[in-house]
Amino acid sequence: MTDDRPARTPTHLISRILVAGLLVVTAAIPAALAYQVPATFPTPSASRISTPPTASPTDVPRTGHPGPLGEADGVVPDGTTVFDDAVPGVANLDPALLGALRQAATDAAGDGVELLVNSGWRSAVYQEQLLEAAVSKYGSETKAARWVGTPATSAHVSGEAVDLGPVAATAWLSRHGARYGLCQIYRNEAWHYERRPEAIGRGCPPMYADPTHDPRMHT
Repeated sequence: MTDDRPARTPTHLISRILVAGLLVVTAAIPAALAYQVPATFPTPSASRISTPPTASPTDVPRTGHPGPLGEADGVVPDGTTVFDDAVPGVANLDPALLGALRQAATDAAGDGVELLVNSGWRSAVYQEQLLEAAVSKYGSETKAARWVGTPATSAHVSGEAVDLGPVAATAWLSRHGARYGLCQIYRNEAWHYERRPEAIGRGCPPMYADPTHDPRMHT
């Protein structure tokens, strides 16, 4: 006789299946939780705080100047010559002084010497900053005055003085400058030249030891 009743699954097999299923579910729970982001956790973009960059100390204006000094104030780029009309430090020089410098530079070039402008005309603001720097370096206004004049007295601000280089250029001018009316004015500044038209006929006048001995510096 054939038994038509369905076969029964052994009890021990059922127990094993239930245990295996529980193990799978238990292992899946931590994995699912790991992918949940708490609602209060900040996103990366929200957690970064951007702060504006601070100004460089060299960009902090002094003496009321709106920003760093530039060519418009008389700062002269390296390699500037007396023929560089595009540079305000040259272009704003007294025309008679500039003409004499160009004549001298043309003749000096024939001797293989180039006249470079280290400083020419300066704005009053530029001169004031140079004076402040000199006071800081030398420790007092009295000592600084041996090297830097005030904006009211400096011949650079009026466009009547020029600082030249290199050494070969100033050495050439010390020998030939008088014929163009170009004279070294201060013994302690071999680079500082001004125009003295009378020097063409009778030579340059005696030099002052330094600017503090120049009567113009006390007006």
